[in-house]
Amino acid sequence: MAGLLGLGSFAAAGDYEGSPLVAEFVAEMTRDYGFAGEQLVELFREAERKQAILDAISRPAEKVKPWKEYRPIFITDARISKGVDFWNKHADALARAEKEYGVPAQVIVAIIGVETFYGGNTGSWRGIDALSTLCFDYPPRSSFFCKELKELLLLSREEQVDPLSLKGSYAGAMGLPQFMPSSFRAYAVDFDGDGHINIWSNPVDAIGSVASYFKRHGWVAGEPVVSRAQVKGDQVDSGLTQGLDPVKNVGELRALGWASADALRDDTRVTAFRFEGAEGAEYWLGLPNFYVITRYNRSAMYAMAVHQLSDLLLAKRSGQ
Repeated sequence: MAGLLGLGSFAAAGDYEGSPLVAEFVAEMTRDYGFAGEQLVELFREAERKQAILDAISRPAEKVKPWKEYRPIFITDARISKGVDFWNKHADALARAEKEYGVPAQVIVAIIGVETFYGGNTGSWRGIDALSTLCFDYPPRSSFFCKELKELLLLSREEQVDPLSLKGSYAGAMGLPQFMPSSFRAYAVDFDGDGHINIWSNPVDAIGSVASYFKRHGWVAGEPVVSRAQVKGDQVDSGLTQGLDPVKNVGELRALGWASADALRDDTRVTAFRFEGAEGAEYWLGLPNFYVITRYNRSAMYAMAVHQLSDLLLAKRSGQ
């Protein structure tokens, strides 16, 4: 793959036929994974380079919204109502996933709700086009996307599906839970037992796959996600976590002026963060299960949106 990434030439728009990058990729897949070279050449003859994808991924990142603007994007009456409908429709599968993996039904529903509005927006790009474009024509992250392209071909063979039929986001994320191909192969499960894993149009497999992902990343059943903190003193901000990895424990934060009404062990490692909320600064302690949510999407605001949506889903459904 290193040779592939070092060539640096670009295929003509919409046509990867004859590309030396593709030729070396095909050679690797035939050598290392036993694919038929002629079939892969034919497949890439069908793949299309998408300038719109390159434009989208190269676009400067938007200024990060504060929590008071980010939260209303995902915490809406429509998303809560639709989520309760999804929960009611798939109650048996959700209950089974919670029992087998220890992940609450409301958290699974919230993930699918935040990712794709319960399957309403799973993406319309062909995976082969998205990942070929980003593998062969986007040098800054070609290593990552070439790996995902390889995983897409492997999962297509394993699941016996036409790789041209698989659709998702412009970055290659697929199905109701928006799994990248590598996550699909590592964590997706055949939760309905029909012999195939289908996260595109089978909510049962999607539900089981989200639960599997969380369990494999360390979700602990019955444990809380966050704790609201009260702060005082001039050392408070020195306790804020840089990044997401929980590097300080509750005892260390207490010494810096952080406190919580919840009973937390001093040796519990947490992610300490501050949000700019609608009513001012909010200080939070992200507990180990919060960190698990950030493994799905590396954002504290994403994880908090999932958590708060899950609580609202539970409250709404319980009040029916």
